[in-house]
Amino acid sequence: MVNENFEPKIVGFCCNWCSYRAADLAGTARIKYSPNVRVLRVMCSGRVDPSFVMKALASGADGVLIAGCHPGECHYIEQNYKAMRRYSILKHTLRAMGVEPDRVRLVWASAAEGQQLAEAIDLLVADVRKLGPLKWPGNWTENGQREEALETLLKEHEEAFEVLT
Repeated sequence: MVNENFEPKIVGFCCNWCSYRAADLAGTARIKYSPNVRVLRVMCSGRVDPSFVMKALASGADGVLIAGCHPGECHYIEQNYKAMRRYSILKHTLRAMGVEPDRVRLVWASAAEGQQLAEAIDLLVADVRKLGPLKWPGNWTENGQREEALETLLKEHEEAFEVLT
């Protein structure tokens, strides 16, 4: 059931070379997409550590978009393949924590694909709107130990993350 009054907060990690430029192209071409996404430019999708996504969700985001160059076209050789591996582990971890997999999405968009990126953003926003608010921070007891719990979780999975680097 779609919650018409709920406006999700989405954090978007976009690579500098392709997807960030696709978002810029969408803006200059006046292609409309949902304003629910707060775009953060990173040098490469391979630079998006799973802890960044966990931090965004723990800080109140309802969903996260990771966008990068198409596989095989990364400016940093194979880093978007690294992003794919990290994304797979991240989805598994979030599912184990009870977070719906549709809240986090990995998409590819070249600098010339402003329309495709806008459509991917709109689709993610619609999917997260259907899911409703994450309320993840609100589900935790506010005892001042939220950051410590997140750091502990990341440390427990540190060995798995090392395999990706």
